[in-house]
Amino acid sequence: MGLRGVHHVQVNVRDVAEALAFYTSLGMTVRGDRPDLGVDGAWLNVGDQQVHLLLAPSPADVGQHFALEVDDLDGIVGALRSRGVSVGEPRSLGAGLARQTSTHDPSGNRIELREPAL
Repeated sequence: MGLRGVHHVQVNVRDVAEALAFYTSLGMTVRGDRPDLGVDGAWLNVGDQQVHLLLAPSPADVGQHFALEVDDLDGIVGALRSRGVSVGEPRSLGAGLARQTSTHDPSGNRIELREPAL
């Protein structure tokens, strides 16, 4: 038995359409193969992984988050800020290490944005 990787992360959202607009603006694409689960939601592709949105109350932010690896941290931060999204200042994790910052989706879920070291 061996783990092969993370297949998907499920994120509870208060408004599926609002969440879809946010996540697709980051470059995620909607999957068309989501079965009827009896509750509204959407499945999104992000690279070889997926983010699943589910209409449900978001838990209080006590540090939980998921991280998206990006090619151009400054570019995505600028694009989000131009749309009025609050994003922290990017910071280095140390010499030769990744840079990162975080933001929140419209439902308050924290998202780390991470640019690998060059």
